[in-house]
Amino acid sequence: MTTSNDPTEVRTSSGTPLPVLSQPQGELLTVNIDNIPLLKNAIVEGAHFQPLCLDMENNLWVVLANFDPGVVLPIHYHTGPAQVYTLQGCWKYKEYPDQPQTAGSYLYEPGGSVHTFYTPEENTEQTIFLVIVSGANVNFTEDGKFHSILDALHLTQLTDQAAKKQGLSDLPYIRGGEMHLTGKRR
Repeated sequence: MTTSNDPTEVRTSSGTPLPVLSQPQGELLTVNIDNIPLLKNAIVEGAHFQPLCLDMENNLWVVLANFDPGVVLPIHYHTGPAQVYTLQGCWKYKEYPDQPQTAGSYLYEPGGSVHTFYTPEENTEQTIFLVIVSGANVNFTEDGKFHSILDALHLTQLTDQAAKKQGLSDLPYIRGGEMHLTGKRR
């Protein structure tokens, strides 16, 4: 990939210059989930994910999550918006038990949302969903005490730890900063 910090002129495919400056881009920043191993039990037992984009400067994280039946996450507060597209299975929020998210569901959560995620014990398959979060999840215990923060920085650390534990290296995902791809091309 061609990298540079200098703004550059962008041209149409016919060579006509555009009237705006843009950040240089030598190639598309793209990954394929088939090339990213599933990081098992990386968040809690039964919660697995594939990192697609972890941008620490903008605190943006995009992961493909794969949860076993019966997984419960701590109640959490979103500092920014979150988007969740469910591909398979079912998940719910304890606060909204009559609004299950199933295959084909798209959920937009504005910043400030508070809820407790879980996959029902009676699920017969894993639940798979794409998560796009701007900001952090501030997690609390059931008695209202601070538990932890899940953000792009923490997910980068979890990614590195889980990959090392599974004997993996050079995971290909998009990383923030001067946006670039990590890992080897496949």
